[in-house]
This record gives sequence, C-alpha cells and structure tokens, in this order.
Amino acid sequence: MSEVTWTIGQLAARTGLPVKTVRYYSDVGLLPLAERSAGGHRRYRPEALDQLHLVQRLRALDTPISTLTQLASGERSLGDLITDEMGLVRSRLTELHWRQATLEALDNCSAQERLRRLEVLSRVQRLPEAQDRLAEAWGRTIPASVTARLADAITAQAVPEPPANPTAEVVLAYAELHTLTRHPDFPVYWACPHVRDKASLYSELLDTSELAAGTVADGLPPQPGEALDHFSRACARSRGEDDTPGFRTFIGTQLHSTIPLFRRYWQHVATITAAPRPNLGITHCWLVEALATRHEAAPAPAR
Repeated sequence: MSEVTWTIGQLAARTGLPVKTVRYYSDVGLLPLAERSAGGHRRYRPEALDQLHLVQRLRALDTPISTLTQLASGERSLGDLITDEMGLVRSRLTELHWRQATLEALDNCSAQERLRRLEVLSRVQRLPEAQDRLAEAWGRTIPASVTARLADAITAQAVPEPPANPTAEVVLAYAELHTLTRHPDFPVYWACPHVRDKASLYSELLDTSELAAGTVADGLPPQPGEALDHFSRACARSRGEDDTPGFRTFIGTQLHSTIPLFRRYWQHVATITAAPRPNLGITHCWLVEALATRHEAAPAPAR
C-alpha cells in the first residue's frame, strides 16, 4: 500500500489555514519538500502536517518567519529557539519596566525639575550600553597602578547592576550616577595625585571600609576608633608622612571638601542595590567625616 499523501488544499483543510498561507510556508522552506503527482501537483507526506502544526503554534507566539526557517533547516533546535525567545522577552520586559519607571519619575515633579530629569534619564534608556559606559568611566578613574583584583572589587560595588523591575526612584538614582561620573571633580578624588603607592592605599582603604561597616550600619555618628586609626595611618603612609593630630586635621580638611559629590554617588548606589550593609563609599565618607571633626584623641601608634 502506498503511503498516504496530501495536497496543499488537504493540508489547509486539516490545519484551518488558507491555501495561500500553506503554499507560502512551503515556498520559504518551512515544510518538507513535496513530491509531485503525475499531474504535477504537490503531494505532502504526513510529517509535513506535523511540521505545519508546529509552525502554526510558533506563529501564534509571534515567532518570526526567519526564525522558523532556521528551525526547519536544522540550524537551530526548538529548545534553542525557546531559550532565545525567553531571553528576548525578558529583555523587552526590562525595557518596558524601565520606561514605565522613567515616566513615573518625570510625572511627579515641577516643570523645571522635569526638564532636568528628562536630560539625565535620556542617557540611560539603553541599559547594556549605559552599563558599559558606567564601567568604562570607572576604568578611566581608578589609577592604572591598582591591581586588577582591587579594581574589580571597587567596580563591583561602584557599578551596580540595574534591576529588571525598578521603581522611579531607582531609575533616577541610576541616571544620576552617570551624571556624577561626568563631573570634572569626580576623577580627581580617586586619582590621589600626592600618593606614591596607590595600589597599597586602595587595598588598605578597602580593609578600613570593612572595619567601619558595622559601626556605620549601627547608625553611629563619625567618631574615633580602630577603623579611623587604620584609615588615618593608611593615608599618612601613602604620603610618606607621620600620623599626627596635625596630619589628621590637614587630611580631614582636604578630603572633606570633595566628600559631598562622593557621598551623593554612593547614596545613589545604596538606593539601587538596597543592600543591608553600607557600601565602601558610604563607610569611606563616614571615616573622612570622622577625621574632619578634629577629635582630640591621639592617634594609635603606627604598627
């Protein structure tokens, strides 16, 4: 007995599709090659019906014809297609969530503030590119002598991942990060022009921030203590000076003038991450403010 085959009209009847559509799918390679009858008409084997049902279902999900062609040719599997489409859907959802949060950020403010926010927010609507720009800004800011490990540790905190479903406050905070990195004073603070061994200083500052994190998390005001002593000694060593009360007054005053810009950046980072512990920038500001209060307590002996 010969194998059952169907004409285009019979395939169309079994799937509910117009004959014109089935012919188009066949012409672009979405169906197995048809045999020809003695009269020259196309005849399709049973697997063509299965393939047509699959095409129907994927088209119902708005899968592009070009993608279906790759599936039919074997360039991609159905599993790969689903994985890729899921990625595209998630990306699109993130874009929509960010657009919604952006519009909300522009909605509840004065006309003048709305114009300012519009300029700021317009820079971060393409998230992958915006994230790359922020990372590149920090790559230019951190001194070249700092080891890759330390630079990565700083960047991991300084360049937060934008959340997929942000609030208006988070979107605005993320945009403000980009604005602050463009400020001419921003790279100056991190350049440490008077420091000889920048790599060692950066390493010690990370350790010091960790020491102060618990105190800062407890909400205690800037004050003397082990973390402040460690911080002041590190600053003094990096400049080839002694950790004296005079040095603490000098360095506290020098650093404190640039802290407002620095603090705003790291407060925005905290808004985005909602981390339970203070980030390294917040603790650094706390330590500088502790120096700037010019406490009378003598520094601990250098180790």
